[in-house]
Amino acid sequence: MKRYLLGVLALAFLAGCTQPKAGGEEGSGVKAHNPVIFADVPDIAMVRVGDAYYMASTTMHMNPGLPIMKSTDLVNWVLVSYAYDELVDNSQMNLEDGANAYGAGSWAPSIRYHDGLFYVTTFSSTSGKTHIYTTSDPENEPWKGHSFEPMLHDHSLFFDDDGKVYMLYNGGDIKIVELEPDLSGLKPGGLHEVIIPDAGKVAAEDLMLHAEGTQLFKYNDKYYVFNITWPRNGMRTVVIHRADEITGPYEGRVALQDRGIAQGCIIDTPEGDWYAYLFRDYGAVGRIPYIVPMEWEDGWPVLGKDGVVPDTLDIATANINAAGIVASDEFERAPGEREFPLAWQWNHNPEEEYWSLSQRPGFLRLTNGRVDGDVLQTLNTLTQRTFGPKSTAETALELDGMKDGDFAGILALQRHYGYVGVKMEKGEKFLIMVRSENDAPVEKEILPLTSERVYLKIACDFSEMTDQAVFFYSLDGEDWQELGDTLAMRYTLPHFMGYRFGLFSFATAETGGYVDFDYYRVGAGDAALE
Repeated sequence: MKRYLLGVLALAFLAGCTQPKAGGEEGSGVKAHNPVIFADVPDIAMVRVGDAYYMASTTMHMNPGLPIMKSTDLVNWVLVSYAYDELVDNSQMNLEDGANAYGAGSWAPSIRYHDGLFYVTTFSSTSGKTHIYTTSDPENEPWKGHSFEPMLHDHSLFFDDDGKVYMLYNGGDIKIVELEPDLSGLKPGGLHEVIIPDAGKVAAEDLMLHAEGTQLFKYNDKYYVFNITWPRNGMRTVVIHRADEITGPYEGRVALQDRGIAQGCIIDTPEGDWYAYLFRDYGAVGRIPYIVPMEWEDGWPVLGKDGVVPDTLDIATANINAAGIVASDEFERAPGEREFPLAWQWNHNPEEEYWSLSQRPGFLRLTNGRVDGDVLQTLNTLTQRTFGPKSTAETALELDGMKDGDFAGILALQRHYGYVGVKMEKGEKFLIMVRSENDAPVEKEILPLTSERVYLKIACDFSEMTDQAVFFYSLDGEDWQELGDTLAMRYTLPHFMGYRFGLFSFATAETGGYVDFDYYRVGAGDAALE
């Protein structure tokens, strides 16, 4: 009988793994610490409803997409839903004709609660549209979506007190546009103008990234617009503009310059405390969120402690790190059940007829429905986040359904990828470790394989930006051997996402082959290698 206690994983996260330090003083007792989640959770938008917080983030080309997470303490988050199952059905999202949506899909959401409804919005260069989704219950009721043109880049949805609805958007010059009351599109003849020209100039004249990532808030009858910018030879910087009217005039100032921690939102607690929730670029693991203490002084939000984001937070809660957004899976389902834990996302749109949890109960079957030349162009790669400071993912494959030219295994997914797996060639199977070099797959080690079952594992080290992945195989699930080279992981802008673990199978010669994955087990630290 297959068994794996996810509670053990949660305890591993709670064990006090080393995190990137920020220079704050250590407190006494149990305290939350930064980064609050050592995993790729960028473009943070957040809303509080009563005692609960809801956070939206970016997962771009992954589906389902636009993840919604919930917390009751601002520190520990659990995935509760996705706004959409499929963003758009086109060649990019279907990985057809050599096209892809890496680094695209949907970006930078906004989330609001208004008159009993949750609204989460995003935009997409892949669809060319602005997308709006609504529900009255993010945990139990499906989101309903519609879209309109044009695509409003890095927008912030805002319901004003007079009943009008706006989006602030754009990069550089921050613009405002009025929406129809039902959010069906832009209001003809409504407000549409620049309200903050070249918003990044408040930080420096010479910018390598002009203002973007707009978030609009209202506090004590003033409007506050948060953006990030990047002075040349500097770092990502938070800038804030405020005005008495939504259209301005706005005055601005620099709000934070600390290790590039920037872009996100602000949120208050029921007790009246305020925090900024921002992300930091942290190498190959991606963009990781930080909680930043905030005070109001003279009508301005003041972020950090003496301009520094502290390591230890004055919040009496232990972090569970990524335990609420990753999950092990034994692929055991009740008859007729076809759901995955919310931690899973497909790389691009899946082909439903070529994956199954019921053809062989207790296993995930991936069938090769077309011929592809590379793992990055294959459909039905099932993924989860990697996480820091160290994380491992393990699976077991049964291989008797493979055909000549088939490849299958477990992947460290990014443009500069690496995987450990099995290939079949001239009726024989081989263990292989492959990594991408100059955007082409290179087999770094090949071993003959006579077993029809093999165990595979990847161990990632993101501590202090080590950014290395090591690949292992076993014939019995106990004795693990390293295979191939260590992968020097690199965050690349074409993919614009932290590394992910992925389960995959693809054909290079003929369709119809398949592999069965027995389980997926994720762990923290090096314990899984012992």
